[in-house]
Amino acid sequence: MMGAARHAWALLTERPLSLYAVSVLRIGYGLLYLVFLLREFPHRDDIWGPGSPWTPDLARQLFDQTGWVSVLTLSDSRLYFELCYAGALVVSVLFLLGWRTRAVSVLFAVVVASFHARSIFMTDGGDNLVLLMALYLVLTASGRRWSLDARRARRAAARRRRMLSLPPRLAEGREFLVTAVHNCGLLVIGVQVCFLYGAAGLYKVQGGTWGAGTALHYVLNLDLFQPWPALSQWADGQVLAVAVVGYLTVLLQVAFPFVLFGRLKYPVLTMLLGMHIGIAVLMGLPLFSGAMIIADAVFLPDRFWAAAGGLVRRVLGRTEEAQPVPAGTPEASDEPDGAGAPRGAVPKQGGPVSPVRDRP
Repeated sequence: MMGAARHAWALLTERPLSLYAVSVLRIGYGLLYLVFLLREFPHRDDIWGPGSPWTPDLARQLFDQTGWVSVLTLSDSRLYFELCYAGALVVSVLFLLGWRTRAVSVLFAVVVASFHARSIFMTDGGDNLVLLMALYLVLTASGRRWSLDARRARRAAARRRRMLSLPPRLAEGREFLVTAVHNCGLLVIGVQVCFLYGAAGLYKVQGGTWGAGTALHYVLNLDLFQPWPALSQWADGQVLAVAVVGYLTVLLQVAFPFVLFGRLKYPVLTMLLGMHIGIAVLMGLPLFSGAMIIADAVFLPDRFWAAAGGLVRRVLGRTEEAQPVPAGTPEASDEPDGAGAPRGAVPKQGGPVSPVRDRP
């Protein structure tokens, strides 16, 4: 048990894990929320503005009971609302690009929480997971890869940075704290997704319609979730396929937390991807499906994302490989999203940085 505890402690504090994966989450949720706000731009006043049926006064009364807050209810002015909406769009873009990620991630969480709380009864509920992930990503070093911060840090390699003036003990403590908080945030994200799938699967098991294989039949016949009625009717006509997909959905959700540490997770994640695409198309819930697909990405190892990034660069005609920033270097130390690259990324003999050694 002591050996296991030491191993767990080392895993938590030795180096930031899954830096590419959390960067995918940052890019994914930033893009998803940006598209969401742009899609609802013509309806923004009806959903969140002063002209909404769920008025600012009603929202403030609900806040008194729930303890929620929203920057949108600080004023009933239309000009103030339009400025907040424009600010939300800008923050989403900056978060997506990874500019000053540590600070912007906090602003992104405030934006998502404010819009979610302002009109909680007017949206489809898909933003619940986006809200949770926005809060969790504040803890992570999501700007270390595929971001403007990482690009700026690489270009500033020859400059003297602020971290060099810090005492060695303080610098080491800062790196330790950032690493531990990042890994804890990553753990919370993974546990959240496991609970979500596990709870959904166990809840379905208790229902008689899921046990009978008829649950999707009733779902496909709900007028509220029929963006294309003809397509829903055609799908409902595939009786055997509907029953098989229903049973498979329950099996995947219940089994999900137990297949994460083996190769079986890859076909499971692939089938879940198909399931969420089906929900987006057949039920008209693209925000929910997108949020789930992005959350699933955290379970793919960094070697997968690094290989995917290399493939994209080759397709775009860029052959150079961006190298991780070594720990302790000036540019790594002054990254806005926290500390530099993982400790141990620099070989002992002073050789070149290996892009493989810092991948979990």
